Amino acid sequence: MFAVITINNTAKQKRQKKMQEKLLNYFLKIVPLSKVEIEAIVETMSIKHYKKGAILLKEGQISTEVYFVLEGCVRQYFLIDGDEKTNNFFTEEQWVISMNSFSQNKPSNHFLDCCMDSALVVGNREKEENLYKKFPKFETVSRKVMEKVFAEQQEIMSTYTTDTPEQRYLKLLKSRPDLFQKLPQYQIASYIGVKPESLSRIRKRIAEYK
Repeated sequence: MFAVITINNTAKQKRQKKMQEKLLNYFLKIVPLSKVEIEAIVETMSIKHYKKGAILLKEGQISTEVYFVLEGCVRQYFLIDGDEKTNNFFTEEQWVISMNSFSQNKPSNHFLDCCMDSALVVGNREKEENLYKKFPKFETVSRKVMEKVFAEQQEIMSTYTTDTPEQRYLKLLKSRPDLFQKLPQYQIASYIGVKPESLSRIRKRIAEYK
């Protein structure tokens, strides 16, 4: 019995370390970090596990946290006339930031939920500012992260003007094919801007092309 506990603890520690390395490697792609800076990140890193369906943010709430996806998927959606309108999926190595709400302290106009079991790094403004005081370099990292998140959100919004639902479907299929095995069809349909029955027709049409 004790041997099993030891093994489980060791496995848990290895998994935790692997998750920490994901975020560190992400930062290292942006800017070199010293040993002291890496240790500071690890010390302040808060990894939380959420069950499928957990709500991270509701419409009307002010966002006080940002998330970095280690495992799983977070969905952003609007509630319009009782219908969920999905406009983004955040998967591994992506930041989940409610830009206007978090940065401008405004009530959110959307929801964030975990559409599958997820492991997320959770950050807040207090942790962020403490790191800035000790290590000014992190302000540069934060700015680059925000620029990347903003660019990604702008690109997604532009697809609703420039792309057809079929094109959005194909782009999602190419960039994140795993989502099609893990998410319900109605969420995929909502993301590309059609009803589930229309998504079925798109799939059938694409299959006929092959």
